[in-house]
Amino acid sequence: MPGSRTYYVYIMANQSRTLYVGVTNNIRRRVCQHRERLVEGFTHRYKIDTLVYAEPFGDALAAIEREKQIKRWRRDKKLKLIAQNNSDWHDLSDGL
Repeated sequence: MPGSRTYYVYIMANQSRTLYVGVTNNIRRRVCQHRERLVEGFTHRYKIDTLVYAEPFGDALAAIEREKQIKRWRRDKKLKLIAQNNSDWHDLSDGL
């Protein structure tokens, strides 16, 4: 459908497995911003640079609601979500 967009809820991590949950309409650009430390803040400070989870949505509001839901979860539940979809913690951005 012309003009349709894909939105992504994503989880990134560092070597210590510190997690960051975000939402974007351009996953490639956003991962690059994290890796290149272009945005000050949490991900810059903790060197968050590995995409370990991504969930696509066709609707921005649904993606934002899912991001909020995951952010409310305890760490162990986030780890289970990652393990179910990426048990080896491979960098999923390699396939983008």
